[in-house]
This record gives sequence, structure tokens and C-alpha cells, in this order.
Amino acid sequence: MIRKVRYQDIDFEKYNDCIENSAQKNFYCKRENLDFLCKNWELLVYGDYEAVMPIPFFKKFGIKFVDMPLFCQQLGIFSKINDNSINQKLVDYFRKKYSIINYQFNYCNTIADIQEKKNYIIAIQEYAFLRRKKYFKGRKSTVKTAQYLEFREIFINSHILDFINKNLKGLEKESELEFFIKYLFFLEKNEKLKMYGSYFQDNLTNLAILTDDSGSYSLLGLINNEDMKEHNGASFLIDRILHDHIENKAFNFMGGSIRGIEVFFKSFGAELQEYPVIQNSKKDIIRNWLKIS
Repeated sequence: MIRKVRYQDIDFEKYNDCIENSAQKNFYCKRENLDFLCKNWELLVYGDYEAVMPIPFFKKFGIKFVDMPLFCQQLGIFSKINDNSINQKLVDYFRKKYSIINYQFNYCNTIADIQEKKNYIIAIQEYAFLRRKKYFKGRKSTVKTAQYLEFREIFINSHILDFINKNLKGLEKESELEFFIKYLFFLEKNEKLKMYGSYFQDNLTNLAILTDDSGSYSLLGLINNEDMKEHNGASFLIDRILHDHIENKAFNFMGGSIRGIEVFFKSFGAELQEYPVIQNSKKDIIRNWLKIS
């Protein structure tokens, strides 16, 4: 009932039908996104595309390793009916057949005995209720004191690219920054990119980079100008995006495992939404590979 399907053999008509009608549908699993982000990917298929599981991988020393690509948070199992027994069969097959460095499932996948990572989201709701009832008291105060800042929607240009190059943190290699910039152009081309900035006297203090899916925004990057952090532009910026959009789009903060960042997200009334992950050390990978081979 479960089989590996190489990329060139995927029936993309059936694949697209499965993910578009799935209970777990998200932006990450779409073919065009995977094609851009992954060096290689293939598929685990249950039945006649009743459930599918995209598998990103790379090869080294003749061994196929599974690893999540940059800027892709959640893949996992997608099916029209979220069946835990089918999910478990796919996971058992996956663990048996692959050498896994890091694989992150979507939050709808309930899987036994697998660790979870934290993510924070704000569901669609009335903004006034969210701010009045769910914002932390300190966050309300910080937002209020930053109202002198100017809010703008932003589009890719040389000034914005310079700001990103100078201020973006968290990427280890220059090649990763270059890939991030390319990804922004890819998202813009596919009408999936939104960017908003906060300004003080025409100087950009903070930049929010979002992926725009039909029912939600996801925070791809919140970039701060450290020389202007006293203006609390990050708080102002997130609040203004919520003010303008939370009644029509959910807001996905795309993380929350680091304590200080987790508190920042929670202070806007975001709720915890964990998702399963499989992560292995190099020793575990070698042991698993020996079993597979």
C-alpha cells in the first residue's frame, strides 16, 4: 500500500488533487515551492494517492539523506482524511527506509513517540478583541508608545535588499543569504510575498517579510535595525499587520523555540501549535544507514 515514487514518476495531477483537498494543506507542500527549495525530492504514496508525504533529500558518499530545506517549516503527511493509523504506517515506513537528519511534519500529523517543536499562531478573529483580551499588558504599552512610527507596504528594491543584507541575522553562510534573496524574488513572482516596514523620519527601523497564502500570513523574517531599536518598531509593525489583516488572515509566527522570541510571540496573544519532528545525530544516522543497507 505504501511505495516510494521518484520525482520523475510522480503523477502530479493526483498529487495536486491530494494536497489541495487535504485536511493538512499548507504552502510548503506545493510542487512549485518544493521545486525551488529542494535539491531533490520524492514522494511516499499511500494507496492511489490517498495520502502523500514529500521527502526532500540530498546524496553524499552514495547515501541518500533526508533533511529539511531552508525556509521550509512543515511538510509531513497530507491526506483528504487525517487518519492516524495511515499516518503511523507512513512514518514507520519512512524511518525504516531513509537516513533522516531532520524531518518536520505538519501540526495536523499526530504521531506517537516523536518529539515536537514549538510554533505560535493567531487565528482569524476580531482585532479589537485580540488586543483588548489577549495582548500582554506590557505589549499594549509598547505598541501605544510607538504610534509615531510610519507603517508602509514595501516592495523589493535596491534599498530593501541593502537593508536585508546589512541586518538579517540567523543565516550561517553567505550562500544562504543569497538563496534567501532569490527566494524572495521567487515568492514575488508567484504573488506570495508581502513586506511591511516601520519608519522613523523616513528611516527604515524594521522589516517584516511574510509569505501570503490564501488564508494566512507566515512570518518568514522580522529584521531589525539595531541602531534604531529604541523605537520599538518590531512591536509596532506586528501590531499594525494584525490590525489590518487578522480579521481575514491567520498569522503564523513560524517558530517559538527560543525563549525570548517565544515570549514576544505570546505577548500578541499567539497560541502554541506544536508539530512533530524527527532529528538524528550523526551516530544515529550511521546506525540507521547500516540497518537500511
